[in-house]
Amino acid sequence: MFSESFFEKIIGNIETADKTNLQVLMQRMARERSFFQLVFNAVKEGIIVIGADRRIQYANHAAQGLVGLPESYDGSDIRRYFRGLDWKGMQSADGSWKKNILCEIEILYPVRRLLLLYLVPLEGSGDSATIILHDLTESRSKTQETIESEKMHMISLLAAGVAHEIGNPLNSLHIHLQLLKRMISGESLDREKAAELVEVAGSEVERLDKIIVRFLDAVKSVKPNLVKLDIKPLIVDTLTSLRHEIENKKIDVKCIWEEGLPTVQGDELQLKQAFYNIVKNSVQAMQDGGRLDIDCAANDDSLTVSFADDGKGISAEDLPHVVEPYYTTRDEGSGLGMMIVERIIREHGAELLIDSEPGMRTVVSISFPLSTRKVRLLPPPQENGGK
Repeated sequence: MFSESFFEKIIGNIETADKTNLQVLMQRMARERSFFQLVFNAVKEGIIVIGADRRIQYANHAAQGLVGLPESYDGSDIRRYFRGLDWKGMQSADGSWKKNILCEIEILYPVRRLLLLYLVPLEGSGDSATIILHDLTESRSKTQETIESEKMHMISLLAAGVAHEIGNPLNSLHIHLQLLKRMISGESLDREKAAELVEVAGSEVERLDKIIVRFLDAVKSVKPNLVKLDIKPLIVDTLTSLRHEIENKKIDVKCIWEEGLPTVQGDELQLKQAFYNIVKNSVQAMQDGGRLDIDCAANDDSLTVSFADDGKGISAEDLPHVVEPYYTTRDEGSGLGMMIVERIIREHGAELLIDSEPGMRTVVSISFPLSTRKVRLLPPPQENGGK
């Protein structure tokens, strides 16, 4: 590349140059200009240089194509091509451009595009600034296609699982209804036997209903209605709902709460469902009694709720798959509980961590980000290279 004082030297030599030397200097400047234009036009990102008056001074070929700049763009107002941006807010009171502005914008001409706009002031060039444009349209489109493809794949897996699950209760229901039909059409009716058949058929209907409800809970993705929530009463309600099962299995539950816990942004119904699934899994993992510890603590950045049980644990082979649909190690399990938990926690912007030791215990932790995070100031750098 060329030294920083290259153009300064040329300008300094103009005053003392004769006609021949001046012509050489001008030719050299033209070559350098052509070189820089070639470099900038080879860049895929759009590059636009504007002055303090927001008028375009330079634009490379990529920028002209992205924004639809005419050939006679020189001196055009940049606001004509990027409507809706707060250009005034990008400048200080003296007209100088603020440092490093980054934003996403949508343009509709010449075609609809989503662009990442990065504005950088040009130091030593008065009040000019460079705008760098990166086209996000294709990458965002591919991302959306990937998301939709994953959704369809997930729904297909869920539908296949439901089709498999409902087969047994439907077959049982069909058999018992056929037996009941024969009994009714016969000469005599055993009321006690008929009542037993009706009871079994009713239980199979309830079983089908539960399968469908679990399927709908797993498929539907309702955005959480975030409001300020106190986590403690949600967990108390969850334990109350499972009280009889907890008592029947002789499980000891211990809750530890810090004083003055902050609220979190959450959807009450969805978080109750997530807590219910977690506690339910813990209870089912302790067939011969045990202990469930629920710990809730907070720091400057987050509030963490941990559910620790001393059940049979999860093997290293099974652990990576616990949030996959229909993956379960229990005969009576649906394989949808933790998948629903993971989706709810993710949509709340929280983090889910599962730590388990086979035959010992399992700890499920949820960390909610706090909206009132404290700013942490870094210590000033030490002089003389001190550490």
